[in-house]
Amino acid sequence: MWKDTAARKMMRLTRVEREKITDTVLKIQSARASLEEFDEQKLPEIAEMQDCLDDADKSLRQALRSTAPKQTPE
Repeated sequence: MWKDTAARKMMRLTRVEREKITDTVLKIQSARASLEEFDEQKLPEIAEMQDCLDDADKSLRQALRSTAPKQTPE
Protein backbone atom coordinates (compact mmCIF):
# COMPACT_ATOMS: atom_id res chain seq x y z
CA MET A 1 0.00 0.00 0.00
CA TRP A 2 1.26 3.50 -0.83
CA LYS A 3 2.14 5.95 1.83
CA ASP A 4 -0.14 8.96 1.80
CA THR A 5 2.68 11.37 0.92
CA ALA A 6 3.92 9.20 -1.94
CA ALA A 7 0.45 9.05 -3.45
CA ARG A 8 0.09 12.81 -3.21
CA LYS A 9 3.38 13.38 -5.04
CA MET A 10 2.32 11.15 -7.91
CA MET A 11 -0.99 12.86 -8.56
CA ARG A 12 -0.91 16.22 -10.30
CA LEU A 13 -3.80 18.64 -10.24
CA THR A 14 -5.17 19.99 -13.46
CA ARG A 15 -5.06 23.71 -14.16
CA VAL A 16 -8.79 23.96 -13.42
CA GLU A 17 -8.40 22.11 -10.11
CA ARG A 18 -5.52 24.40 -9.11
CA GLU A 19 -7.64 27.45 -9.99
CA LYS A 20 -10.52 26.14 -7.86
CA ILE A 21 -8.23 25.58 -4.89
CA THR A 22 -6.70 29.03 -5.33
CA ASP A 23 -10.19 30.54 -5.45
CA THR A 24 -11.08 28.70 -2.23
CA VAL A 25 -7.91 29.99 -0.54
CA LEU A 26 -8.94 33.53 -1.44
CA LYS A 27 -12.43 32.96 -0.03
CA ILE A 28 -10.90 31.64 3.20
CA GLN A 29 -8.74 34.76 3.43
CA SER A 30 -11.86 36.88 3.00
CA ALA A 31 -13.71 34.94 5.71
CA ARG A 32 -10.75 35.31 8.08
CA ALA A 33 -10.68 39.06 7.48
CA SER A 34 -14.42 39.31 8.10
CA LEU A 35 -14.16 37.42 11.40
CA GLU A 36 -11.54 39.87 12.66
CA GLU A 37 -14.27 42.52 12.78
CA PHE A 38 -16.50 40.53 15.16
CA ASP A 39 -16.62 40.95 18.92
CA GLU A 40 -15.78 37.71 20.76
CA GLN A 41 -18.59 38.47 23.20
CA LYS A 42 -21.11 38.27 20.39
CA LEU A 43 -19.50 35.28 18.70
CA PRO A 44 -17.87 33.12 21.40
CA GLU A 45 -16.75 30.38 18.97
CA ILE A 46 -14.73 32.81 16.86
CA ALA A 47 -11.36 31.41 17.98
CA GLU A 48 -12.36 27.91 16.90
CA MET A 49 -13.64 29.26 13.59
CA GLN A 50 -10.36 31.09 13.00
CA ASP A 51 -8.38 27.95 13.85
CA CYS A 52 -10.47 25.93 11.41
CA LEU A 53 -9.96 28.49 8.64
CA ASP A 54 -6.22 28.59 9.38
CA ASP A 55 -6.00 24.81 9.10
CA ALA A 56 -7.98 24.77 5.86
CA ASP A 57 -5.78 27.54 4.42
CA LYS A 58 -2.58 25.68 5.31
CA SER A 59 -3.87 22.38 3.91
CA LEU A 60 -4.97 23.91 0.63
CA ARG A 61 -1.71 25.80 0.19
CA GLN A 62 0.22 22.61 0.93
CA ALA A 63 -1.82 20.78 -1.70
CA LEU A 64 -0.93 23.48 -4.23
CA ARG A 65 2.77 23.26 -3.37
CA SER A 66 2.96 19.47 -3.36
CA THR A 67 1.21 19.18 -6.71
CA ALA A 68 2.83 22.15 -8.42
CA PRO A 69 3.60 21.60 -12.10
CA LYS A 70 7.25 21.00 -12.85
CA GLN A 71 8.99 24.09 -14.10
CA THR A 72 11.04 23.75 -17.24
CA PRO A 73 14.36 25.62 -17.35
CA GLU A 74 14.57 28.38 -19.92
